[in-house]
Amino acid sequence: MLKRKIEKEITTWIECGDKALLIYGVRQAGKTFIIRECLNNAGCDYVEFNLIRQPEIVSVLESSDSVDDLILKLSLYGEKKIIPGKTYLFFDEIQRYKEVVTKIKFWVEDGRYKYILSGSLLGVEIVNLKSAPVGYLKSVTMYPLDFEEFIQIFDVSDEVLAHLKDCFLRKKPVDDLIHTKIMDMFYLYLIIGGMPAAVEKYRVSGDINVVIEEHRDVIEQYKLDFTQYEEENHKLVLTRIYDMIPAELNEKNKRFMVADIKKSLRFDRVQDSFVWLWKAGVALPVFNVTEPSVPLMLNEKSSLFKLFLSDVGLLTTIYGRATKLKIINKVSDLNKGAIYENVIAQELNAHGFPLYYYNSKKIGELDFVLEFDGEILPVEVKSGKEYERHSALNKVISSDEYQTRKAIVFMNGNVTRKDKILYLPIYMVMFLKNDDVKFADISIDQFKI
Repeated sequence: MLKRKIEKEITTWIECGDKALLIYGVRQAGKTFIIRECLNNAGCDYVEFNLIRQPEIVSVLESSDSVDDLILKLSLYGEKKIIPGKTYLFFDEIQRYKEVVTKIKFWVEDGRYKYILSGSLLGVEIVNLKSAPVGYLKSVTMYPLDFEEFIQIFDVSDEVLAHLKDCFLRKKPVDDLIHTKIMDMFYLYLIIGGMPAAVEKYRVSGDINVVIEEHRDVIEQYKLDFTQYEEENHKLVLTRIYDMIPAELNEKNKRFMVADIKKSLRFDRVQDSFVWLWKAGVALPVFNVTEPSVPLMLNEKSSLFKLFLSDVGLLTTIYGRATKLKIINKVSDLNKGAIYENVIAQELNAHGFPLYYYNSKKIGELDFVLEFDGEILPVEVKSGKEYERHSALNKVISSDEYQTRKAIVFMNGNVTRKDKILYLPIYMVMFLKNDDVKFADISIDQFKI
């Protein structure tokens, strides 16, 4: 079984959590499976209810006006006896009854049971809730497998991972043999992606055609979700936007052009549809900033953005078998710029970074601009051999106005460093994480007079 990083948070909640736990994210990210695994591994007694397979449970949740009433009715549908102080109640696919989240406060206050909730597209549903159970619900987003999770299928040893991490931290070259092998795994990640079912099918069969069929099923399920969870007049717009993303990424500046949906269409007319896709997690927005300076949020221009897919494997499946074949065969004439930027956006998003880019006539364009360690960190992504050509990056780091102390270029080669710019193998994005930033000592004792 592939280990997932989210297991640590779920296990910690099982051991000492005093709130209900909500796991949400895109469809097919493996939420239900990993929740079951964690509950089973911890020896928990739990009863699972699926609101899609058991639609009658929605009526139970709606009609129950107390915990006693809820348990009495649920006991008619569960496969196990529900025991106070012992049983965990697991509600899956709760997007079918989003108001369950508003009832959690009263269930948690009762204290006799622990609750874990799961579902897809909840980023959309939760935003629209009339009342939020502040202090009673811990929410965790689950993503497709990132590259570090993906390479488990190759049984990469802890020693190799430690060597890679050490090279990242100490900014020294990776052993050439290891670098070549990890790059080969990365190319496979580009065509398989991180959807657990697709990864497992490749692990078992080694057949890319089976992976492609799994990707197509996921994409069709997304489009079915569009028709189920959005207003009637937005359904076709949602599908149109989603279908346009791969082509828009192949344009020179990769910025999504609203006018490509319909000539003269204004962004404010379709803004809700874009927000829906972002909140659902099936599309990742990278917003333009007017200045590459902290805080980036204050410089955000939300009407200008790039859109990436939630999983790079889905993107290369849409591009077609020929693209996947060229990637795995390392064909040099393939323009992998959109694919490389998609995988970087996907990894950075999973690692907790808000996503931004910068573009100006004077400077040019930076692929990504991050806030890291209290400073701006420009990030460029290069899929070809000329990875040292980056005029916009050179202008930003040499400007006294922005006072940029360092920058990163992700590329295919080994680790090198030139002045302020650190050149890293693209797979090393797995080590760039937002939670690596540590605060100085700001304990109360520091302020005593």
